[in-house]
Amino acid sequence: MIFVADPDSVFTLREQQILYYIAGGLSNKEIAGRLTLSEQTVKAHLSHMTTKCGRANRAALVAYGFETGLLRRR
Repeated sequence: MIFVADPDSVFTLREQQILYYIAGGLSNKEIAGRLTLSEQTVKAHLSHMTTKCGRANRAALVAYGFETGLLRRR
């Protein structure tokens, strides 16, 4: 999977990075470790992301990423 940063996305760059890791199957704890954030910060980003795009969960966020071109298959 390829991550494509989009400055015009509704998501911030950090949220886009989190989306990439979600799509890779990482847990909140693993994402926090990779991005040197707290788990609580990752959870807050996820909450903001679901609100911004009107999706209900992680799987729906990943689908949104592919639909919008933020995520692409290799």
